[in-house]
Amino acid sequence: MFIHSDDITAYIPQRAPIVMISGILAVDGPVTRTGLHIAADNVFVENGVLTAPGLMENIAQTAAARIGYIAKQQNTPVPLGFIGAVKDLEILELPPAGQMIETTTEIGGEVFNATMVTGKVMFEGRLMAQCEMKIFTNPQI
Repeated sequence: MFIHSDDITAYIPQRAPIVMISGILAVDGPVTRTGLHIAADNVFVENGVLTAPGLMENIAQTAAARIGYIAKQQNTPVPLGFIGAVKDLEILELPPAGQMIETTTEIGGEVFNATMVTGKVMFEGRLMAQCEMKIFTNPQI
């Protein structure tokens, strides 16, 4: 199922307990898909559901996984990324702990070190959350 999950931290700068993707499902041009098994003890789980900040971080890490995946393919260091802005955030439903969500990001444009992405989180075919993000990257030295 995952194309990369053994050490997902090789593709993203986050470390436990803030790792919010379990593995990469696909990287196809501007589109990236990841999965997250929501552990009951996840730092963003409250009252048995993944909270809005967890959903936002999941979208951001999906975008970061694409950048890390490409860097690894090019044998270059994985750059650090920072959320610069979030636009049109919609939280429609909070997915339950113990389940798997799938997140898709699509690059809308890249200018210098800024990348515009749209992200959607799905659970059992239902849209949980969506937004646009502006992400800035800074290569590691």
